[in-house]
Amino acid sequence: MKEATASGGGATAGANDPRQPGTARPYAPPKLSSQDLPVDYAGFLAVVFGVVGVMLHYKVCSWIAIIFCAQSLANMKNFENDLKQLSMAFMFAVMGLVTNYFGPRPGGTKR
Repeated sequence: MKEATASGGGATAGANDPRQPGTARPYAPPKLSSQDLPVDYAGFLAVVFGVVGVMLHYKVCSWIAIIFCAQSLANMKNFENDLKQLSMAFMFAVMGLVTNYFGPRPGGTKR
């Protein structure tokens, strides 16, 4: 019975513990300015795909821009700057979808 408490932890393990619980502090992440934050690649790709979808009339690029907008919204760190970029990307994506599905076809025939 004594062997089980000595090898299994319990009260004797606390006496042999080399860590100092009095000096332990909770982790606090370092404060970063908005200029030091990593680049939001999903937001940048959303803008690029949105512009390509509008200019070249690619439906797939507009849909990919919507997906990247959702990803950027989920991972938003700097609210002010990211919201501006995200709203611009979303507008390009929606404009691309509207012009692709409801707009006139370039070089199309009149009915």
